[in-house]
Amino acid sequence: MRRSFIREILEHTNSETISFAGGLPDVSLFPHKALQIATYNALENAESLQYGTSTGYTSLKEQIAEYYCQRGFPTAPENILITSGSQQGLDIICRYHYGASVTIEKPSYLGALNVFKLNSMETTTVPLTEDGIELKSFEKSIAKSKLAYLIPDFQNPSGRYYTDKTRENVAKILEDSQKILIEDAPYSELYFDAPHKSISQMLSKQSYHLGSFSKVLSPALRVGWIRADVELLKPLIAYKEAMDLHTSGITQRIVSEYLKDGESFEKHLQTLRVAYKEKMNYFCKQLELHLPNFEYTQPKGGMFIYGKFNGVDSRALVQECLKNGVVFVPGIEFGGADDEIRFNFTHSNFDEITEGLKRIKSVMDLTNL
Repeated sequence: MRRSFIREILEHTNSETISFAGGLPDVSLFPHKALQIATYNALENAESLQYGTSTGYTSLKEQIAEYYCQRGFPTAPENILITSGSQQGLDIICRYHYGASVTIEKPSYLGALNVFKLNSMETTTVPLTEDGIELKSFEKSIAKSKLAYLIPDFQNPSGRYYTDKTRENVAKILEDSQKILIEDAPYSELYFDAPHKSISQMLSKQSYHLGSFSKVLSPALRVGWIRADVELLKPLIAYKEAMDLHTSGITQRIVSEYLKDGESFEKHLQTLRVAYKEKMNYFCKQLELHLPNFEYTQPKGGMFIYGKFNGVDSRALVQECLKNGVVFVPGIEFGGADDEIRFNFTHSNFDEITEGLKRIKSVMDLTNL
């Protein structure tokens, strides 16, 4: 196993480094005060310090189930398994399906690629188009795979989203082939224009839907979940128990206390959407100003801008940039091409965005990369 490039690069950065590398939220937008109050309320009950059930804190499961129901996806608490972030949710699913074949997007999420490798899963890649995954290739690939792993909402790393038509076609292909979908949806609420119906909603008996509070509330809480049919979920519980008995009871209760004010959470989500859209637009303007040769598609949500400098070795470029206090992730880390790059636009402030892109331009000018 190789370490995650993103996690490793974070250890080689300091307070002076401008990082466009990790999928980090904007710290200034965390609902800090509200979470302080939620923490106080959670700790008022001594039971919050006790062991909990492996499937998760009942009140939190009820709240997440209600979240799905409000969005037109009928869900009960027994359809929810709380995990230590959605990364653990993916790992649990893959441990259960150890050695299975899986169809994935190209490029795809680095953390998922490592989980597949760890669990001896054979992956087949299918390219993305402007509308989502390329359907003919997907249909051909899934015929030979047991599972599909897809990120339809502002995909990591590409930032692309599946159109409603593509989602319907993917659901039909999976339904007809009786294959199982793992739908990773950490960015689904970070839309700039309008939300989209999940593919899992059209395949409730054949899907694992992964959710997380990391991108929309706080990564440090490490609270995620799997939403699935009871029959799909039941065998996963033993794997969860073997890994950590249960997700932190304190953090689950903190999230549950926070979610009691549903109106406040919706306002927070809207604040994120407005702020991140503004940052994305600013990042794109600065790219056009300082790095006009960077080719990319402007995202409609999420956290990432993905594109390429034609013919540039992005691995060599990032090593030189690191020496000059700015980092990003080469596309090859996600299974992309040598000249592709992923930029995170949510974490840095406006001045850092400008300065970081100026530093990349300076490196490229000096090194002739």
